[in-house]
Amino acid sequence: MEKEEINQKLKDNQGDWEENIEDLIIIGGGPAGLTAAIYAGRAGLKPVVINGPQPGGQIINTYDLENFPGFPEGISGGDFGSRLMEQAERFQVKMDFDIAEKVNFQKEPFTVTTSSKTYRAESVIIAAGAQPRPLGLEGEKELTGEGISYCATCDGALYRDRQVAVVGGGNVALEEADFLTRFARKVYLIHRREEFRADEMVRQKIANNPKVECLCHNRVVEFISSEGKLSGLKVEETKTGKISVLDDISALFVAIGYEPNTEIFRGQLELDEAGYIKTGNFQRTSVAGVFAAGDIQDSRYQQVITAAASGARAAMEADRYLQQKRANGQKLQLSQPLK
Repeated sequence: MEKEEINQKLKDNQGDWEENIEDLIIIGGGPAGLTAAIYAGRAGLKPVVINGPQPGGQIINTYDLENFPGFPEGISGGDFGSRLMEQAERFQVKMDFDIAEKVNFQKEPFTVTTSSKTYRAESVIIAAGAQPRPLGLEGEKELTGEGISYCATCDGALYRDRQVAVVGGGNVALEEADFLTRFARKVYLIHRREEFRADEMVRQKIANNPKVECLCHNRVVEFISSEGKLSGLKVEETKTGKISVLDDISALFVAIGYEPNTEIFRGQLELDEAGYIKTGNFQRTSVAGVFAAGDIQDSRYQQVITAAASGARAAMEADRYLQQKRANGQKLQLSQPLK
């Protein structure tokens, strides 16, 4: 085939090829991703949201969201997540409830591959969030679902009238301990330090709850199991090294922080030492046209409101990036013509 014929074929196919390129792909359907979708949808970008394994994000596991403005009586995390999805769908946002498995940001158009298809896009916003951090003790994986849990809202009702424990010292840990007293006979709250990092209101809830016993200056060092299920814990007093046994423990809820879901982005984007995506000003990553928002790039605050705000910024910056690109006459090409 002569080079003139090849060039004509490329030209003929260019239109169809460009039609299959999305303006914007958003990876993640939590508060950051859905807020980005709302802003991008209103800007006319018709974004595709790849929701991942938990549409609505981690917030759907929160039984009472009290610190988001506009809800003076509070709102359940499930209701909040549902409202975000409904609002996004008003603005020509396409929802894909699959999981992103692979990305390629080394060339344009960017590609995002799920278990069922591959998307091509001019820009991408990553809002894939973070997942609960495990304790890292022997037997933890085997006992997960058999007494070890990372979500009190999901599993708390399974342990009605039993003794359970929560490990952690932040808002999530204390809120889960308080929530579990709806079901459990007693809740041990295990924290390696003296002071909790939770907000004052949450600390007061715990202080006033007679069903919670705080074990400060302690850490879990070993799981005790019986017939494949958690039955107790060994805890170490951090000041003295003394080991104690908490027997008759039916469940341990782990709430010691999160790890960013950045595995598929390693080698594609610059990450920090903890694995979070590095973003400079305006939610920009190390690749032009790729932005990040929410907990996947925020190791400090990790709040619903900061995630939503960063999602809004990412969408506005993606829109600005696309407008500037098109104003400069930059068009994606299937291939360079032969010379």
